[in-house]
Amino acid sequence: MLNKQQVMALLKSVNDRTLNLTLAQTNGVREIQASKDSDQIRLRIAIGKLNTPEQQEIETEITAKFNRLGIESVQIQFEAFTEKELEKLNEKTREIPSLLNSPNQPCFIAVASGKGGVGKSTITVNIAVALARLGKRVGIVDADIYGFSVPNMMGITNRPTLKGNKIIPVESNGVQVMSMGFFVEDNEPVIWRGPRLGKMLRSFFVEVEWGDLDYLLLDLPPGTGDMALSVHQMIPTSKEIIVTTPHSTAAFVASRAGRMAINTNHEIIGVIENMSYFESQLTGEKEYLFGRGGGETLAHELNAPLIAQIPLGQPTEKDSSIYSTEHSIGQTYLEVAQFITKHY
Repeated sequence: MLNKQQVMALLKSVNDRTLNLTLAQTNGVREIQASKDSDQIRLRIAIGKLNTPEQQEIETEITAKFNRLGIESVQIQFEAFTEKELEKLNEKTREIPSLLNSPNQPCFIAVASGKGGVGKSTITVNIAVALARLGKRVGIVDADIYGFSVPNMMGITNRPTLKGNKIIPVESNGVQVMSMGFFVEDNEPVIWRGPRLGKMLRSFFVEVEWGDLDYLLLDLPPGTGDMALSVHQMIPTSKEIIVTTPHSTAAFVASRAGRMAINTNHEIIGVIENMSYFESQLTGEKEYLFGRGGGETLAHELNAPLIAQIPLGQPTEKDSSIYSTEHSIGQTYLEVAQFITKHY
């Protein structure tokens, strides 16, 4: 059985999601009951906010730590910090510099979709590169933790480096990139549960040396599940682009992602309709393979502009998802970047 010092050693690194501080930093562990004669642990823990998904994540993380040591019975009583305690803790949070609380924050632009397979990641990397071509300092957080693809799309083969206790992101096409893909060997699947993923994602904001950015794009997980919600709650109020295809069902599903953005105080700056049509190189004739009108319908429903309709196409450079400025689709992405810089 563990003694109190050993229990505290396990708990001190647990992160209070609402404060972005560890339990050691908050002194949130109020009471530990651990006996050599019992395989039961009882804890009383103070956190920033009660009855939230973040509380459930903390409980799951703590329980898992003890379960791995063979302790099955873990009882946790949560309580809230007093207003005076919260005031002091918020001051401490402001003292820790990170992308989440920096006075020189970039413009956060989240790229979201209702479902996978609509080209959200392709749109993210091409908008980022287009912004960089306009002379902007740009970063990408590949927040699609299970379906990470940004490093592959950008032809990145190297990995982040360390500078002191900070991670230096990889740069490609003038864009700084952080992705779960850098920490997985041989394209292995990520078989993690929410709390561990949330901690990894938070490290992309807190532990990475981004420098001075104008824009940080976030390639969000598709849909409205736990990971997408965690990102929305983690980052400051941001702008958001919703991606759909022309098909009415795709637009219907994408509207849920739009509503999540609105409900979490994120501003929808526009809708992008991808795979809008196929244009024959021989005849110039357009074929609407996935129907028509989905983007317009979604934009109207979300009260946002339809900022681009991108046809089916293929970049000219082999094994790349980045369109050149000479390509007509590359020009469309440049127009999207100009729209963003003009308004944001």
